This record gives sequence, C-alpha cells and structure tokens, in this order.
Amino acid sequence: MIQNLSVKEIETTKKVLPMILATAIFMQMLDSTVLNTSLPAIAKDLNESPLNMQNAIIGYVLTLAVFMPVSGFLSDKFGTKKIFIFALALFSVGSLFCSLSGSLTQLVISRMIQGVGGSLMTPVGKLALVKTFPKKDLLKAINFAIIPALIGPVLGPLVGGYMVDYLSWHWIFLINIPMGLAGIFLSLRYMPDYRSPVIDFDLRGFLIFAAASLLLSISLELFGNALYITPALTILLFGIVMLYFYYRHATTDNNPIFPMNLFKVRTFRVGILGNLATRLGISSIPLLLPMMIQIAYGQSAVISGWIVAPMALTAILAKSMVIKILNKFGYRTTLMANTFIIGVLICFMAIPATGASIYYYVPIIAILGFFNSIQFTAMNTISIADLREYHTSSGNSLISVNQQLAIGFGVAFGLIVLKAFRGDVKLIHDDIHYAFRYTFLVVGILTILSGFVFRRLHFKDGENLK
Repeated sequence: MIQNLSVKEIETTKKVLPMILATAIFMQMLDSTVLNTSLPAIAKDLNESPLNMQNAIIGYVLTLAVFMPVSGFLSDKFGTKKIFIFALALFSVGSLFCSLSGSLTQLVISRMIQGVGGSLMTPVGKLALVKTFPKKDLLKAINFAIIPALIGPVLGPLVGGYMVDYLSWHWIFLINIPMGLAGIFLSLRYMPDYRSPVIDFDLRGFLIFAAASLLLSISLELFGNALYITPALTILLFGIVMLYFYYRHATTDNNPIFPMNLFKVRTFRVGILGNLATRLGISSIPLLLPMMIQIAYGQSAVISGWIVAPMALTAILAKSMVIKILNKFGYRTTLMANTFIIGVLICFMAIPATGASIYYYVPIIAILGFFNSIQFTAMNTISIADLREYHTSSGNSLISVNQQLAIGFGVAFGLIVLKAFRGDVKLIHDDIHYAFRYTFLVVGILTILSGFVFRRLHFKDGENLK
C-alpha cells in the first residue's frame, strides 16, 4: 500500500492514478499514429521528399526501444514520481521542439527527445499502478488506463489529417503540450513515489545492446540509398558483431539485462522471432497507404486519415473475440492462418490500377485491422506463456523492445523497397502508383512467408493460458 497517506488520500490516489497513466498512454499513441498522415505535408514544408522522411518515425521508435530497459532502474533509484514527471516534461519539450523544427535533422533530433520521454512514461506509470493496487483490483485499473491505447490509433490519422489541412502540421505536436502539462499537474499531487533499496542494473549490457540496435537501424536506413551500400554493409557487420558481444556478455554476467536462457523457452523464442518477422511487413502499411493516397492519388491528408481510421476500429472489435478464437483453434493454427490472411490482404492493395477509386482500400484496411489485432495479441501472449515467474519481467521488457525495433525495421524496409521501385523508371512507367503497388506485393509476400516461423509451435502450446 501507499505509505504516509491517510485512507482518504489513498482512495483518491487510486481513482486518479489510472487517469494519469491514461493521459500518458493517449499522448504516446496519438503521437505515434498522427504522424503517418502528416509526413507528406511536413516533407513539403521542409523541402524534403516524402520518401526520405522515415527517420522521423524510425528515430522515435528506436529511441523507445533503446531506453525502455532503463526505466525500471531509474524509477527504483530516483522514485516513480520524479521519473514520471521528468518523462512527461521531456515528451512535452520534445513535442515543442518538433513543432519548431526547420529541417529534417532538427525534426529527427526532436523526435528522439520525445522518444526518451515516451520510453519512460508508460513503463514507470504501469509500475506505479502495479505497486499501488492489490491484485484483485489491478486488472480493472489497467483496463481503464489502456483505453486510450485503443482510441489513439482511431483519432491519430483523423486528427493529423484535419490539422494538416486546416491548420498546419506544427499543431500535431503542439497538441501534446496541454495534455503533458495536465499530466504533470496531476502527477505532482497524486503520483505515488516508489523506490527500491536494492538497485542492480546491467549498464554494460545495456550499452552493448543499445549500440547494436543503433548500428542495425542506421544500416537499414543507408540501404535505402544506392550510394551508401558499402557503408551500410560495414555498419550492418558492426551491428552483428555487437550482438555477438552482447551474447558473450549475457552468458557470463550474473544479472544481464536480457538473460540468454530466455531463449531456451521454445514458445518465447518463436514468439520473439515471429513478432520481428511478421512486423517487418505489417509495420509499414499505416505509413505507406496514407502516403500513397496523398502522393499517387493527390488526395488530402483528411481523406487519407478517414481511409486508415477503420483499421483501428476493427482492431478494437477483434479484442473482444481473440480469446474465443485462440481457445477454439489454438495458437499454432491461429498464427499461421492469420499471418497468411494478413499477407494476402496486403497483396490485395496492389490490385487497383492508376485512376481506380481510393475507397477500394477501405474494406481491406478494415479487415486488416481486425486480423492485425488478433496477430499482435496472440504473438505477445504465446511469448510469455511458458516463462518462469523470475523471467517474466525481463521477458516482458525484451518483448516490448523487440516490438519497437520491429516497427522501426518494418518502416525502413517498406520505404527501402518503395525507393528501389521508384528508381526503376522503366518498370513503373514513370508512375509512382506502380512503385507503391509493387511494394505492397513484396511486403505482402514477405508477411506470408513469415508465417512459417509459427510452424515451430506445437498444437498444445498456449493451453496453460486458457
């Protein structure tokens, strides 16, 4: 329970704390999705090609992935209250800097500042929630707090579209500031301050893993430019070497940040690999589709936002059905079939020729959102199905980091493929719509092939979750 507070104060804190976490999650989810429909407008204002704007997304998700593991250590050392308020303030300052950016480089740096704040906000807020509520009340509190995680992706594309078309792209970042200030005000009064007397953090492992993640991301970015193939291969090699160094470190250190014996658990190993492989294809779609609608079809950001929004609505619908589906078909069958369906749906996006109605994409994107939701829920739950209790914390952390890295790699991969087709004038008949169509085919086929990862699951895997 919360110390040094009266019973009345404790009850008030329990009522307000889920709202504080919900504010942070909403800011983060809105910010993550609002950018997809706004990139063409931002690119135009910054005199950049929309195809070169991926760093604004990759820099953010990479920073999230790198700094997430350090959130627990910082909250244990400095207290949940100070770190949460610091995270909110940093995210808000980063948002302000984003709105003031006059170049792509400035925008990327500002997004990385946001990323540091975002990497601390949600984990530290959840930690405070877990330590405040008894287990019997925890699920209800968490369910309330994560509602914005479902609403944010619905509003994000629409808010981004309307702000770009009727105000300016700067407002997609400025909107975070009043929400951040409200969160800080509530946190100063109601956020409990938990610390841990025992602080043990694998700093060396963290630095090695962070270096590997950074090098791999930079190499993917460089692969998008034919002039940088040799540097890209060199940096990729260094990234792989750093991963090897982390492996050596984790097998000898007494308390590594991500223990290697996690991968001895088959369901965890398959879940992590499947998450990475599947998201390489899926993650690029929320960016590629709005970009195609605005660039190839010449439609407004608002139109692209309305077309993408059903993806989030059907994802919410699937949340209520996923348990029944998994109980009936099992994890192996569900994940293999579901991955195939997602891949085929992405391939369907390549069908419409130039001049076809953009509303063809609405039912596809709606159905895709439904199956995406099933996919993510199933992959994340099977990953932790057989973990021992003492591995749950590090396993969950690695799943979150892997998810963010996969999103960054997926965005980079999708735009690399798009740039490759865009550069082949004869193949696309100098029509960028063909480049998008071929990209959807490649991404869809890759997603279909990624489903074979789940063949390593057994038919009875996940039964302990029922």
